[in-house]
Amino acid sequence: MSVDGLPPLREVIERHDLRAKKALGQNFLLDLNLTGKVARTAGDLSQSTVIEIGPGPGGLTRALLFSGARRVVAIERDERCLPALAQIADRYPGQLEVVSGDALKTDFNALAPGEEKRIVANLPYNIGTELLVRWLTVEEWPPFYRSMTLMFQREVAERIVAAPGSSSYGRLGVLAGWRTQAKIAFDVPPQAFTPPPKVTSSVVHLVPREMPLLANVKKLGRITEAAFGQRRKMLRQSLKGLGGEALLERAGIDPTRRAETLSVEEFVGLANAI
Repeated sequence: MSVDGLPPLREVIERHDLRAKKALGQNFLLDLNLTGKVARTAGDLSQSTVIEIGPGPGGLTRALLFSGARRVVAIERDERCLPALAQIADRYPGQLEVVSGDALKTDFNALAPGEEKRIVANLPYNIGTELLVRWLTVEEWPPFYRSMTLMFQREVAERIVAAPGSSSYGRLGVLAGWRTQAKIAFDVPPQAFTPPPKVTSSVVHLVPREMPLLANVKKLGRITEAAFGQRRKMLRQSLKGLGGEALLERAGIDPTRRAETLSVEEFVGLANAI
């Protein structure tokens, strides 16, 4: 038995035949020291409902509850994992709600209405970036979550926290920099997972800015998509479909510059000039 009185995760995986599925982007994190570290990185959870995506056999779920989370709502698409999660729910009565379904089709605003919410997840690799962009571009701000503590491939994590001028800087860096303060908390080696991925992972902690610069979410999305879609071209060319030189002139930006040289503030200025 482990510290929380539940069976070791390897035993749970074996008992329920939970071989990770590549199609679902699954890599199970079994190291209890690391799941505990992820939970601690999320901060004081005693007053929060934690939303977790893709709990799998429940390693991080257990760490969140053991660390004192008031409640966890876990969204799991893989029905094979539900019996293992039900066992955790029995150990923590009334504190774990398991939602069987696809995170991409989930209405997050409808989860735990009126409660303080934090998102903490070892995101499935194949949907992690898409979910993050959705959470960064919600219409209502401040958003439904107080913070996000998320695991990504190291390369994606670097793109989230990237500064202008770096090779990693792109749409993700602009959106995350615009609306949040994001930092890489720590790295997780491949051998911590089952099966081990081919790359190092990183945990990123994002806290929403109370008053980000005003911009239309959809317009900023269009600008960044166009600018970084042809990042090697000058902006007068990559933004041709959105107004080109005339748009850049209105925003006071040299049309010969390239996307990776623009600050978040300048991208917001472009979006407002459309």
